[in-house]
Amino acid sequence: MRKLKIVGTGSCLPKKVLTNFDLEQMVDTSDEWITSRTGIKERRIADDGTATSDLVTGAAWKALESAQMEPKDLDAIIVATVTPDMFYPSTASCVQKELGTRKIPVFDLSAACSGFLYGLEISSGLISTGACRNILLSGAEVMSKVVNWEDRNTCVLFGDGAGVVIISATDGDHGIYASAWGADGSIGELLMQPAGGTRMPPTHETIDRKLHTVHMKGNEVFKHAVRAMGDAAVEVLKRQGLTGDDVDLFIPHQANRRIIEATCRRAKVPLEKTVITIDKYGNVPAASIPIALDEVVRERRLKRGDTVLLASFGGGFTWAAAVLKW
Repeated sequence: MRKLKIVGTGSCLPKKVLTNFDLEQMVDTSDEWITSRTGIKERRIADDGTATSDLVTGAAWKALESAQMEPKDLDAIIVATVTPDMFYPSTASCVQKELGTRKIPVFDLSAACSGFLYGLEISSGLISTGACRNILLSGAEVMSKVVNWEDRNTCVLFGDGAGVVIISATDGDHGIYASAWGADGSIGELLMQPAGGTRMPPTHETIDRKLHTVHMKGNEVFKHAVRAMGDAAVEVLKRQGLTGDDVDLFIPHQANRRIIEATCRRAKVPLEKTVITIDKYGNVPAASIPIALDEVVRERRLKRGDTVLLASFGGGFTWAAAVLKW
């Protein structure tokens, strides 16, 4: 076991709620169509003046309070996001400024919806080597600013929000039993934001063609997602000699209820042990797992010694899973 403990959690969600019925007035869709295909009923939308770092900062203060820590206690800040405030400085740098921390290492990482679990893997390594004792890890997105609100196939899926955990070194019986992460860049084009980088810098044409927004081949993404998240979940359970019945709580990435249910069947985890928040928040890529984790912690659904399964997939095409002892 790699010993670490999540000592604090926090989340920050915009106040504005956009329901499926609201979307019916914006694009050619319906509540029945969205709900039956995705399980989403509503999502949170940030206002024009809110950036990703603002949501991370809000969640960070809650997580620090939960952990009974102050910013000076942190040894690193990691923000997983595909919707940074800007290319540079990093979103983590903006959060560091707002928290007023010491001159510690801070950085962003980009693994789409798997970003939080990639960050957990990196945090585990930093703690295991002794490089850090206390790490602030966040998954955060403001997807509403990068979706095409005229594309009914994608604009209905995403929401905004941030989740934060404080991870600490521990001598106690807590930590990561097993983990797995991977990617297949050969199918990265299935889910992408084509323009804005060095491959396709901003021009009037890229803006007119809405190439700075999410482009997704939905059916292909669904097919690969079901296999990737299911395989990752099965792999980490097998590595530890566990079965789905040994899991006390399963927190999957919240992209689509059908994908979650398929993963439960694949890993043989009872659906009643599975946390589902997609109906309230939609797909908040890197933020969906830490937001759900904060919710179950505050609802006291986790107790010491529980076995927790986390699993995700995302653009890239990435995947990850981990088994924790709480």
